[in-house]
Amino acid sequence: MNVIARSIDESSEAVPEAVVVRFAGDSGDGMQMTGGQFTLSTALSGNDLATFPDFPAEIRAPQGTLFGVSAFQINFGSSEISTAGDQPDVLVAMNPAALKTNVAHLRLGGLIIADSGEFNRRNLDKAHYDANPLEDGSLARWALLAFDISALTLEAVKPFGLGNKEALRCKNMWTLGLALWMFDRDRAPLIQWLKDKFAKAPLLAEANIAALNAGHAYGETAEIGGQVRKLHIDPVPSAPGLYRTITGAEAISLGLVTGAQLADLPMFFGGYPITPASAILHHLTKMKEFGVTTFQAEDEIAAIASALGAAYAGALGVTSSSGPGIALKGEAMGLAVMTELPLVVVNSQRGGPSTGLPTKTEQSDLYQAIYGRNGDTPMPVIAARSPADAFECAIEACRIATQFMTPVMLLTDGYIANAAEPWQVPDPDTFKPFPAQFLTEANGGDGKVLPYKRDDKGVRPWIRPGTPGLMHRIGGIEKAVDTGDLDYAPATHQLQTDARKEKVDGIARHIPAQAVDQGGEGGRLVIVGWGSTYGPIRQAVRRARGRGLDVSHIHVRHLWPLPANLGDLLRGYGKVLVPEMNTGQFKTVLRDQYLVDARPLNKVSGQPFTIAEIEAAIDAALA
Repeated sequence: MNVIARSIDESSEAVPEAVVVRFAGDSGDGMQMTGGQFTLSTALSGNDLATFPDFPAEIRAPQGTLFGVSAFQINFGSSEISTAGDQPDVLVAMNPAALKTNVAHLRLGGLIIADSGEFNRRNLDKAHYDANPLEDGSLARWALLAFDISALTLEAVKPFGLGNKEALRCKNMWTLGLALWMFDRDRAPLIQWLKDKFAKAPLLAEANIAALNAGHAYGETAEIGGQVRKLHIDPVPSAPGLYRTITGAEAISLGLVTGAQLADLPMFFGGYPITPASAILHHLTKMKEFGVTTFQAEDEIAAIASALGAAYAGALGVTSSSGPGIALKGEAMGLAVMTELPLVVVNSQRGGPSTGLPTKTEQSDLYQAIYGRNGDTPMPVIAARSPADAFECAIEACRIATQFMTPVMLLTDGYIANAAEPWQVPDPDTFKPFPAQFLTEANGGDGKVLPYKRDDKGVRPWIRPGTPGLMHRIGGIEKAVDTGDLDYAPATHQLQTDARKEKVDGIARHIPAQAVDQGGEGGRLVIVGWGSTYGPIRQAVRRARGRGLDVSHIHVRHLWPLPANLGDLLRGYGKVLVPEMNTGQFKTVLRDQYLVDARPLNKVSGQPFTIAEIEAAIDAALA
């Protein structure tokens, strides 16, 4: 058997606290499935983890090409994990394109596992290699283990009589089996998963199980111990409770359903498929037993309009999309602001503008969320910081929408939506209900119905259509104070515009005060983040503080209105640095609102920040 191998440095025998593994191959090689099942086995082993699925933008790029590479990265260990890792320790490359696209990210001395069977002249040409990198010494900076995974897979599944194409689809299971051996993982749960997945095609189940077992056996019997040592990483200490892995899209779906239950409302979700928001629609369609109605509309405008109609009828209206779809929903969001109806709009941000980078992550819709509608249309904006945090953020969006009769935008991004992490399933009894209140009798003198009569929080009543004696009219044209009659008077527009603004501004009194995540209230430098920058900022600040640097970390969930104490907090620091995956949008908001000299740290590559990038920026700011 032709095995090309170079030894890993044997000088370090210490078991690392964490390991980063990246699986990479063609979009048809099943790398996302491989990564997902390795994540499952890692969670069952009790390790903390964070993942980063990295999809190609092309639906199905030509096989073997650089722009068709799909990758899945997982960081797992026996201590707290909050990012998918800066650099992989192990790169599994299923073809030359996967190697070329990803090898530069591999840490010095890291391990490459390559399928030498795919490194033929045709595939090397597609990846623009003049010579075979497995043989020309160009990979000398890394340890290399290369063998013909394709041939080994074909041999493993030969007894099942599959065609060559079907047989090679089992390569990802062979590779997964080897990875399970490398990191001392139990195969039994994955074998059961394969039986369940292919219950209607038992031959395929058995073929994939055979490939999985063959990869595991290869690690045990092929005497590759000099190059790859079996590594056991202890479970992370964790509080007792029920845990599961969860993606951002799953967490949002569960949070929305929980929010509707806490509001004592049925939920209507109107959506239209768009990357990376589509998964929310997919998850919610499975939750009908919780009073959830899902509707896949013909376009983005119909999706939000249907959700707004459901809100008018007395349900919690929800819609979701990504940047281009959110732009199309803008007019209906303005209608929701004008009619003052509860609506949750989930924006899973991706690279823009226009179609941009449909499968890559970005935070560039903040201006759009806060300012991006015609007229003065104030809307609360909330941002989740991680997949698990998206659950609580979804509940908070439902609370604000129903208690303040307003549309709310919940921001995630492609990284949060697709990534997974362990989540301790909360006790439902710990959540405080916020039941929606409907007007049941006339609220004006002489039996008049006043749909725009405001309470002490500036909130108008919610009136279910068809309630006896409460016929009323709302709509997109400016309304008279209290009565809701059409009114074009300049003074009326001034009063109602101010009232809508004051209502949203007043929400700041009903959200938690901003806390400092790490450090003290005051000092030389504070790193202010929002959204998915939380993980790398947290780790970078932790490392910097461990070196004695005076740096703190503030992470903002409520982006509009901002927490009431945030301005005073920021003025207590000598310098304010704002890392964002955009060109400086939240930095501008902070400068505008508080007149502080917030400085930007921007990245718009479609990839998350690394810990090292933020740590270097901290050093530069304090130099």
